[in-house]
Amino acid sequence: MVERTRSGAAVAWITFAAFMMVLIGSWWIIAGLAGLIDDDFYVTTRNYVFKFDTTTWGWIHLILGVLVLLAGFALVSGAVWARTVGVIMAFIAAIVGFGWLPWYPVWAVLIVVASAFVIWALTVHGRDMTEP
Repeated sequence: MVERTRSGAAVAWITFAAFMMVLIGSWWIIAGLAGLIDDDFYVTTRNYVFKFDTTTWGWIHLILGVLVLLAGFALVSGAVWARTVGVIMAFIAAIVGFGWLPWYPVWAVLIVVASAFVIWALTVHGRDMTEP
């Protein structure tokens, strides 16, 4: 039987994923607050599938940001359940990022790319969190 040990690279990728989750959560909180404080901050388009106004998007981003931020801190603390929650929250953040493209394209692309890295790091190296 082959014994697995925790590698330094795996620990680094998990730490990177946790940092990216905290960063994504912070970005979403900032985007949410910007949408809530000033309705005219984001450029709006009339011909888009999602008919949410910037206040609705602000609340979506604020709530999602807090959840992703908390999951990132839980991952830093070593909670094993945070791995699954992190993948789910990063997936939701990426989906919301696609919906956010017409309002703030550069921000949305950064969120989608960062979320993809989080999903990759947690699925490939997540098991190493439980190894001694």
